[in-house]
Amino acid sequence: MHLTKTDVVAVLGPVDDAFIADLVATGATTEELTQAWAWVNSDEALMGEGRPLPSGKVAELVDLLAPQEEEP
Repeated sequence: MHLTKTDVVAVLGPVDDAFIADLVATGATTEELTQAWAWVNSDEALMGEGRPLPSGKVAELVDLLAPQEEEP
């Protein structure tokens, strides 16, 4: 089942409605969002466990969730 606003808030906490819309637009599931959130917050630990790098919708969500670095 695809993400809803309620799903996004349950995983991430309160976030901007426009950001929620971007996440929902990916067509991802709650499980995929949860996996992406785990990668964003502890990628080194997950790689240490031997998990493969995210792909597909999880990778797309990681790109949206990862903090954007400002260019100098």
